[in-house]
Amino acid sequence: MNELSLFNSLFNNVFDDTMPDFSVSCAPAVPKVDVKENDTAYSLEMDLPGRSEKDVSIELDHNVLTISSVKEETKEEKKEEKAADHGKFKWLIRERRANQFSRRFTLPDDVDSENVKATFKNGVLLLNMPRKTLPAPKKIAISIA
Repeated sequence: MNELSLFNSLFNNVFDDTMPDFSVSCAPAVPKVDVKENDTAYSLEMDLPGRSEKDVSIELDHNVLTISSVKEETKEEKKEEKAADHGKFKWLIRERRANQFSRRFTLPDDVDSENVKATFKNGVLLLNMPRKTLPAPKKIAISIA
């Protein structure tokens, strides 16, 4: 297998079209990824604006790579607030207070899981997954009984 397989793609592209104002959706905000390969490694880039390396968790278990994050706003707010220009207001929809995501990828068998490296710079997560040489198929001789 030379491609990364996506487990949780149900909501990835469903909400790409324009949505009407004030529509409420329960689909999580799932960051998009770019994946490329060459002879020596696979590379995965994920845009995570507004997050830091402390907000992101990466796990690798039996060739399943999971990238997840939970980010919550801890600031307390009253139900009614005063806007600088327009007097008092109350929230009708508030979806940006906390958000989380989790994406899972099945990695190819030739990923060297002991040497996967992750870096985070300017809101972009980069995973470098080196390839290892897989043993060639073994020819089994048939003996006459």
